[in-house]
Amino acid sequence: MHHRRGLRRYLGDVELADAAAADWRAAALGPRREAMLAFVEKLTDRPGEMERSDVESLRAAGMGDAAILAVAEVAAYFAFVNRIASGLGVSLESEEP
Repeated sequence: MHHRRGLRRYLGDVELADAAAADWRAAALGPRREAMLAFVEKLTDRPGEMERSDVESLRAAGMGDAAILAVAEVAAYFAFVNRIASGLGVSLESEEP
């Protein structure tokens, strides 16, 4: 639940945040955020398939090198922490408040 709360705070729009959490591809996030999420999803799920064109898609969406690095760092950090939690058997938070 804390991830959804953070997303709501970041976006400043509860309905958009909930739509993005349910299916980011169906939410009206805009080209920059959609490019970022496609990059993060691929980096998380299929890191061995990453190519230079994935970075170029972020540049085409208007991101500079610093922003691209930040996106990669945050995605990698979350993957790292999730692997530790999974390895230790930590259960996910309930979606119930």
